[in-house]
Amino acid sequence: MSKLFEALTPYLDKSYALSSALTIFSWDNSTIAPKEAIENTSRAIGLLSGEYYGALVNEEVKRLLLQLTEPENHKQLTFEEQAIIRVLNKQYQQMAAIPPEEFQAYNALVSSAYPVWEQAKANNDYASYAPVLEQVIAYKKKFAAYTKKEGQPLYDVALDDYEEGFTVAILDEFFSKLRTALVPLVQKVNEKKGWIQTDFLQQDYDIEQQKSFCRFLAEYVGFDFNRGTFGESEHPFTTSLHNHDVRITNHFYQNRLDFAIFSVIHESGHALYEQGVADEISLTPIGCGTSMGMHESQSRFYENNLGRSLAFWTPIYAKLQQTFPTQLEQISLEQFYRAVNHAQSSLIRTEADELTYPFHIMIRYEIEKEIFSGDVSVHQLPALWNDKYKQYLGITPPTDTEGILQDMHWACGNFGYFPSYALGSAIAAQIYHHLAQVMPLETHLKEENLQPIRAYLQEHIHRFGMAKRTREMLQEMTGEDFCPDYYIAYLTEKYSKLYDL
Repeated sequence: MSKLFEALTPYLDKSYALSSALTIFSWDNSTIAPKEAIENTSRAIGLLSGEYYGALVNEEVKRLLLQLTEPENHKQLTFEEQAIIRVLNKQYQQMAAIPPEEFQAYNALVSSAYPVWEQAKANNDYASYAPVLEQVIAYKKKFAAYTKKEGQPLYDVALDDYEEGFTVAILDEFFSKLRTALVPLVQKVNEKKGWIQTDFLQQDYDIEQQKSFCRFLAEYVGFDFNRGTFGESEHPFTTSLHNHDVRITNHFYQNRLDFAIFSVIHESGHALYEQGVADEISLTPIGCGTSMGMHESQSRFYENNLGRSLAFWTPIYAKLQQTFPTQLEQISLEQFYRAVNHAQSSLIRTEADELTYPFHIMIRYEIEKEIFSGDVSVHQLPALWNDKYKQYLGITPPTDTEGILQDMHWACGNFGYFPSYALGSAIAAQIYHHLAQVMPLETHLKEENLQPIRAYLQEHIHRFGMAKRTREMLQEMTGEDFCPDYYIAYLTEKYSKLYDL
């Protein structure tokens, strides 16, 4: 380690410690914290955020970064240290552009916005949520303007926080390609309503038994409970302090077995990524997933490409039947497989099937573009949301709870995040195609042997954290840059077969 990098280490350590404290508060607020705690807790979060800001944005860190980016000093760093400087330098530039009092106020705001959203969703009360959402949007647009380059769309700045290098121009082309290929397929599938039986998934399923089976599923795909834990939240999510403390949540419905099952597989995919980060970089600024698109590729790969396949359920479906004999004893594996893959336009993104899912993302992407271009007010958003659902999926939400209030992301300030879900699905399909070429993927699944799959992903993706970028890892692993054609081919083949098209 160079002396210059060593001098930077105390600042990295302090920022990591403060970031971990903020992560624990966030986890707590979403899971077990009492409802009336948030007002006082948000003050603590604001103060900690200010300390975090100061740990990274100061004259000494600025001086060290300038020196460490000089060619002569930079080449003396290890590969991992160079990656840390790259990531830290970007983070510094973004944070330094924001006045510290605004940074602190914003973090206090979003910590209090989540419970406001949660309550508004429960009460179908968008009006109570709109003022805080308006404040969050104002901050996000202001912060983006601080670092916006000349001629750059404001929304590109937000996108870059989650998927570096994927601009509005690239995403417009990506979504256009999906629309062209998938709209006709969705229309044909919608015409075959009732083709697949699904009613048995909506029976009465004991929640405690659901929890037990979901724990089995998490362990089955590889989640290590010695280095992770489970919680419950309104919206399932994954968070991480480091690779030995990764936390996932789930949500359970008495009459929706499939929701909990596929949520836990999805979140376990995220968690495997975080648990797979190399020990050497886990406590550093690169000790997490390289981008939200790559992160979503891992969760969508496990949830859909593997978890909704017939081969995945072949060795374990009997266990599910034994857990719920009354509901599933007479339901064959083939019937179950078809049911969990049925497609139909629906309102709720997290419950959407693979085929219609990207349209839920397109809707949010197009709304976010309008928000950042200044073409729509907060009070116009519910109507805009409903119009786009009618346009793309042919359905209109009867309530805001089933419409614009369904996602927590905007309350958390995560604008630019949603496109990563569609990118992740496309990357997952590309990885799935590649793995089928380099290993007997279906045989491994049928033999209850997911270890080779985990090991391959850990070797080529997980261990690097943010040391390598998404497209760089794809190129090195598959020999190709990002290519959505595999996603389109995967969906077309799968649903044409399921619906006999």
